[in-house]
Amino acid sequence: MITGQSRPYAGLNHQLTVSLLSTVIPYFIISLTLPAGLGAWPLFVTAVASFFAVLIGSSILRNVTRYPGVETSLYFIPSFSITYVSLLLIFAMARIPYSRPQIIGSFICAVIFYYVAIVGSMGRERPRIAVVPVGDYQPLLREGYADWHILSSPDTPLNGAIAVAANLWADLPDEWERRLADFSLQGIPVYHSKHLVESLTGRVELEHLSENTFGTLSPISAYMALKRAIDTVMALLILIVLLPLFLILMIVISLNSPGPAIFRQKRMGYRGKPFTLYKFRTMTNAPPSNDQRDAAMTKDSDSRITSIGHFLRHSRIDELPQLLNVLKGEMSWIGPRPEAMILSQWYEQEIPFYRYRHIVRPGITGWAQVSQGHVVEVTDVTSKLHYDFYYIKNYSLWIDILIVIRTIRTMLTGFGAK
Repeated sequence: MITGQSRPYAGLNHQLTVSLLSTVIPYFIISLTLPAGLGAWPLFVTAVASFFAVLIGSSILRNVTRYPGVETSLYFIPSFSITYVSLLLIFAMARIPYSRPQIIGSFICAVIFYYVAIVGSMGRERPRIAVVPVGDYQPLLREGYADWHILSSPDTPLNGAIAVAANLWADLPDEWERRLADFSLQGIPVYHSKHLVESLTGRVELEHLSENTFGTLSPISAYMALKRAIDTVMALLILIVLLPLFLILMIVISLNSPGPAIFRQKRMGYRGKPFTLYKFRTMTNAPPSNDQRDAAMTKDSDSRITSIGHFLRHSRIDELPQLLNVLKGEMSWIGPRPEAMILSQWYEQEIPFYRYRHIVRPGITGWAQVSQGHVVEVTDVTSKLHYDFYYIKNYSLWIDILIVIRTIRTMLTGFGAK
């Protein structure tokens, strides 16, 4: 695995600091709200226990994370979830009084601190990684996420490289296989180059079915059923709460420019079935265009966007009516963004395996949106498709939570909006 020296957030000093901050911050906030002497001892006991929960969770993260980059961010929430669920079980089985606010507060602090540290290190770090020049290793060199050091022969020194990348599917000569075995025995990580690219970029470049690393082309059905239930309940509750806001926005949009407040468009959906998508209208009602493909694209600084439309797009509020699509089972909160029918048909003709993205329900937000932003050209859509493949391959509660966190950041910054 990548060492703590190359990953500052995995070092012991950082683990102790985060454990202390995640304990002290909620402890003092809760202490200020407690009546004098009431619940002070359970709060103190919980604070001490939560310190060790964060410390152990940090150690789990350090030991289970094998690849640098995006893959690390998929593990930090499960790591802390394991320790905090264990802590709750210990309190319950031993009948020890404890403070729920302290547990929740320290868990949230730990997750936030590690998310900021991991994302920050991904932007700053360029780990030096040695590359075995056998087989198809060139895709690695196209990525600027690391300082690549080509090993011209098995005897070439690592020159400070912290790991070695090799195409393990290639027919490696015996001397290289022996050298890779030596690296492993010395505690130097040896990465499969294709998996390393996926972890560094958050993309899966699926070009041939025989080359896929999915294990299976179908996502886990049990999680799909659970996710559908969560989607429905949350969409119903939020629709009820936001109904007054919906009515106000519909009035404002209608006054801002002529036309209906709700925009409807046929999109390609789950398992390749078309459906009608709903959004708040953000553009003027232009006359029908001879070039339907061009009309379906939203360009940079598009003149059709209304004054209120800029705000709605930047904040992603224009997507809220899709809660109706979620209730109908046509969409999910999280998944690949559905494309207009005319664009989807064009992409299917130009891009191999494009239809595979329909294996899961399309989403209001998704991995490609928070990683890349809005794109329409075929070359950019191919890259977007690789993000969608990464999401499908890692289809789980943990990547959905990560997307929610990134979506909040996106709504605050307006990243990727047109």
